[in-house]
Amino acid sequence: MRVGILLSHHLAEIGGGYTFEAEVFQSLVKVGAASGHTFILFSWQKEPPPQLRSLRHIEFISLYRSFQEKLHSILSRTAEAIINKLQHPTSQFKIQSGNEKLITKLIQNSNIEAVWSLGPHCLTMEVPYITTVWDLQHRLQPYFPEVSSKGQWNLREKSYSTLLQRSAFILVGTYAGRAEVERFYQIPPERIKVIPFPTPQFTLNASDCSKQVIFEKYNIPDKYLFYPAQFWAHKNHANLLLAVKWLRDKYNLTFPVVFSGSNKGTQQYIKELTAELELSKQVYFVGFVPQEDLISLYRNAFALTFVTFFGPDNLPPLEAFALGCPVIASKVTGAEEQLGDAALLIDPKDPEHIASAIKLLWDDIPVRQKLIERGFERAMKWTGQDYVKRVFSVLDELESIRRCWSSPVPDMKLGGCQ
Repeated sequence: MRVGILLSHHLAEIGGGYTFEAEVFQSLVKVGAASGHTFILFSWQKEPPPQLRSLRHIEFISLYRSFQEKLHSILSRTAEAIINKLQHPTSQFKIQSGNEKLITKLIQNSNIEAVWSLGPHCLTMEVPYITTVWDLQHRLQPYFPEVSSKGQWNLREKSYSTLLQRSAFILVGTYAGRAEVERFYQIPPERIKVIPFPTPQFTLNASDCSKQVIFEKYNIPDKYLFYPAQFWAHKNHANLLLAVKWLRDKYNLTFPVVFSGSNKGTQQYIKELTAELELSKQVYFVGFVPQEDLISLYRNAFALTFVTFFGPDNLPPLEAFALGCPVIASKVTGAEEQLGDAALLIDPKDPEHIASAIKLLWDDIPVRQKLIERGFERAMKWTGQDYVKRVFSVLDELESIRRCWSSPVPDMKLGGCQ
């Protein structure tokens, strides 16, 4: 079966979406030939990645267009909309999206039989598709600004309600995630496939890095608490800061805290809160860091805190597991299923609960070592290649259905129920 996949605009700064997409891509390069399917990668890059040279099971189609081509497209689509309005005066005046028109044409010309979306989006709904759901937090916690303000809630709900209802299959990482899809969108459970998200390969194959280099590059001290998270409200930096203050005030326990991640709107507020709590000498804001530096930051931390309010799937705890960094994570729905007994799970709303877990890992070396051992075991349990092989079985299931009609779809006129 010819399967279309869109490689998005994601940059490394995006975080989890970029990491997941890169993991799937590398795994397809390595084991995709054994699936029996051909994968057509649609990308906004001008040239194909060098890994695709001489591969028969992966084709590359560029969506890149020059300025002149984009201008010509705008004029052409505007003219089409005007002509349609003149011919049908009562119709809505609508200029079709340039990307939508381009992708639809390329899919038709490439004889795509199915689409596999790596996130909550789709190349086209006119071709059977499999989509991936990370979370439905706009339904569970709609008060966070990143899922509610500036029309975000309506945009998400409109997108998900159509996308999920029409999907052939939906991929989720946990049974908790499957229950949420069933609950909110009334999708039959047999169309929802649980495939755990993989431990990123860059952490499993990480080479040794110089400790001193990372300390000098970011001007940070040793034995720090690490939190790699973009500055969204739901990442909960505020309650972590209150936990750090509580440890200082109650136990006179002070240690460095390193925040990495790009700013999504709350960074200035968190910096102001840090100063207000008199923690500025303890807290280090290092911004976005590349993967090679992220490896060292994990390895040299005394613990990872991942105190997000969102779930059910998160990649940083898996990355920390692979790199020997003990994990404190939020007990959100699905966390126990994803992380097992390899992490200390805390209530993200309770600074004292967060603080108690931090102090335990600071004081108790045997507990810390046990978590590291369990983390290694959990990290090796599910890789990117394991993930895509499970998706291949879903594609096989879809192929047994998809073979029932040709491409492109023939014109059909059904009178009533047939």
